[in-house]
Amino acid sequence: MAFIPLNCLSQTKPKANKEEHEIKPAKNEDGEWDITVIDTQYDYFLNAIAKPMSQYSESYLKSKNAILVNEWNAYYASGRYRNIIESSIDYDSNENYGLKFEYKLYQVFAYVNWKYGLKMNGLTGSDAVRY
Repeated sequence: MAFIPLNCLSQTKPKANKEEHEIKPAKNEDGEWDITVIDTQYDYFLNAIAKPMSQYSESYLKSKNAILVNEWNAYYASGRYRNIIESSIDYDSNENYGLKFEYKLYQVFAYVNWKYGLKMNGLTGSDAVRY
């Protein structure tokens, strides 16, 4: 089963006879940055397994996400874990996405570790443990 990690505003661009997929954050109807994960188990993971949002600061998540997005995009560019990582992530660490977005993005990486066992160096502590 292929993992489609995020669906914010997905677009495809042709690149040398090869499609490149990139996920870009988008604002929802309320004007807040949001992220949608197309995997039914992600919501279960967020509600039953992931640490609550209150245990993180926005600055902590922002710094971790900058590292994890770079790692994710390097895997995507190299073709590693192609069965899990189907797109790159367009993430600007200078943008103020807000705590909710930063939390949900960070939990995408924790979720991929939990569900598929994909170890990411930027994931720390109990978030990097497979349950």
